[in-house]
Amino acid sequence: MRVLLLSADGFEDLELFYPYYRIQEAGLEVDLATDQARTIKGKHGYQCPANLALADVDPGLYDALVIPGGRAPQALRTNQAVIDLTRAFYQQEKLIAAICHGPQVLISAGLAAGRKMTAYRSVQAELRQAGAIVVDQQVVIDGRLVTSRQPSDLPAFGGALIQQLFAADEQEG
Repeated sequence: MRVLLLSADGFEDLELFYPYYRIQEAGLEVDLATDQARTIKGKHGYQCPANLALADVDPGLYDALVIPGGRAPQALRTNQAVIDLTRAFYQQEKLIAAICHGPQVLISAGLAAGRKMTAYRSVQAELRQAGAIVVDQQVVIDGRLVTSRQPSDLPAFGGALIQQLFAADEQEG
């Protein structure tokens, strides 16, 4: 199985690195994409090389999309390539996981209405305005959508992400 992380400068360091290594720990492949293949810098100064440019991503090669939070989702949500890519994962019924401000990308892609979700407290009102059913808990799973609120929720988020990936693989296999 293969997972795509989608981010940009200003990502919340823990919310990118925790799932990145958790996915690898589970024996899965992981790629990181941004506007162009380059090194991106997190809020707290950590850097991570993105090995793919958005234009080079083929959603058909992946089983899931992960969108970390921080300030990166604010930049990502204004990029039409990001919106198109997110919608492609959704239309192909692939797992999408977003934490903290990550659900802002789902809002901009028009994917929040009627979905049970959570996000960082300052994003929850925006989720409601987009028609989501907001639940304030560590992790919320609604079909192929996994959302969490903040860095302290990472153990629950990582566990749910891996569990949902392997459950989907068993259903397909």
